[in-house]
Amino acid sequence: MGEKLAVDEQMVPFKGRNRLKQYLPAKPKKWGYKILVLAGSDGVPHNFEIYTGRVVQPPELPDVGASGNVVLRLAQPIPKHQKHKLFFDNWFTSVPLILTLAQQGIHCAGTVRSNRLPGVSMMCDAELKRTGRGSFDQKTAMVGESTLHAVKWYDNRSVSLLSDYIGAHPVTDVDRWDGKQKKVIRVPCPAVVREYNKNMGGVDLLDSLIALYRTKIRSKKWYHRLMFHFIDMTTVTAWLLYKRDCSSTGMSKEEQIRLYTFKSYIGESLCKSGKNLEHKRGRPSFTIAGEYKEKRRRGPATPIPVPDVRLDATAHWMVMDKKKGRCKVPGCKGTPKAKCQKCDVRLCFTSTSNCFLRFHTE
Repeated sequence: MGEKLAVDEQMVPFKGRNRLKQYLPAKPKKWGYKILVLAGSDGVPHNFEIYTGRVVQPPELPDVGASGNVVLRLAQPIPKHQKHKLFFDNWFTSVPLILTLAQQGIHCAGTVRSNRLPGVSMMCDAELKRTGRGSFDQKTAMVGESTLHAVKWYDNRSVSLLSDYIGAHPVTDVDRWDGKQKKVIRVPCPAVVREYNKNMGGVDLLDSLIALYRTKIRSKKWYHRLMFHFIDMTTVTAWLLYKRDCSSTGMSKEEQIRLYTFKSYIGESLCKSGKNLEHKRGRPSFTIAGEYKEKRRRGPATPIPVPDVRLDATAHWMVMDKKKGRCKVPGCKGTPKAKCQKCDVRLCFTSTSNCFLRFHTE
């Protein structure tokens, strides 16, 4: 689990009739099931909860309001007093929530609504606008053993943030587009805003990766949509962990497997790995669709199966083809007629060259 974590909403697209269906106008898919997710800044999820309405808070957790209780439940797997930072938006942020997490050694930062800052008087939007883009106001207060920083920053519009570990300073300049001047300008940006923008997008990153190759299967069962979503989430999580391991070993991004290929490898392994060949009964079908499918195969070469299938030692039978083809073992220049029925690749099998054994064991 990384140091920087975020809690945000995730939408599972669904437009059927169900009492759990929610409407979120700010999401790309506005109708569906709402899932509350705890994820790292790299997109790896660590905990989630399906939104079902009001939930009774467990007795071992304090009650800090309906939205804040969600964060406390999701934050249970986070190690205490390990300097973890947690980010969330204004639907969750409140003073009691941040103080409760601070007692557990978890620092927080999030956008906050003005009505959740009682007794705090910040500069009004009109005054900040007159000062210009990049202007901000900061208030600091000591509450118990925690120091709370409330920062209001004006860019194209105002936004307020609350944190217990970072304030407005140091202030740095960021690039912003100026519509009047038609060019990019430098705008002062408080440290808490930069920290929030940098680490809040973990759940959105996970959402975008799931949406790239979402499993689309029509069904009348409402829970099927959730099941397929969690399968997609599991696959994307596995790919993110794979990329993390590859980066730790120094492998370049060009050498790493892309998400589409990663999912296709998983599908091929689940379909073939460790399974015997099943012969279809009845007369073989020769349809126009089958002929078109053969013509659409990319390139003249037969693809090599994934290692999970190639090395599973199950149902790899040798058959003889009418035509010769290039042996698939690297370095072999033979053109045998023998091939593996399961892998559908040609392999040498002679007294001097047993490529069939090498292909399925090395």
